[in-house]
Amino acid sequence: MKAILHADREWGIGKNNALMFKIPADMQFFKATTTGNVVVMGSNTLKSFPGGKPLKDRLNIVLYPGGEKREDCIVVQSLDELFAEIKRCESAGKKVYVIGGMMMYKTLLPYCEEVLVTKVDAVGGADAFFENLDKNSGFALSYEGAPLVTNGYTVRFTAYKNLNVLKY
Repeated sequence: MKAILHADREWGIGKNNALMFKIPADMQFFKATTTGNVVVMGSNTLKSFPGGKPLKDRLNIVLYPGGEKREDCIVVQSLDELFAEIKRCESAGKKVYVIGGMMMYKTLLPYCEEVLVTKVDAVGGADAFFENLDKNSGFALSYEGAPLVTNGYTVRFTAYKNLNVLKY
């Protein structure tokens, strides 16, 4: 399992249950990476999508204790149920990506083998943050792309390897 996100200079990832920046290159990367695979999220992330609808062309799994079953995505009630679904998907050859929000990232980060971070060289006034992987000795920077200017922002695509992945 991997996590995928964009973060500002302060590792901020969101504001008012929404993304802080409109970055076309990041959205293209996210779509190309996750399409045809599995995305895992919390209920607030699902609610933040247009019309509260899941992402197209991906299997959407939502951890939503007390949430009702839906036709358009898989709703799980507990971490045990979530891990069982993830295992099922991985055994079927699907890649699994954690896409938010803050509590899902915090809960599932120890289980992610890799974290794909689009670093935005700006401060977005976040109210939701991701752990600063540059200061976490359990993660190592494994890839850092060249700076790219897109929609007025300088971004850098990076990847971090989890040196102590937990099994689920």
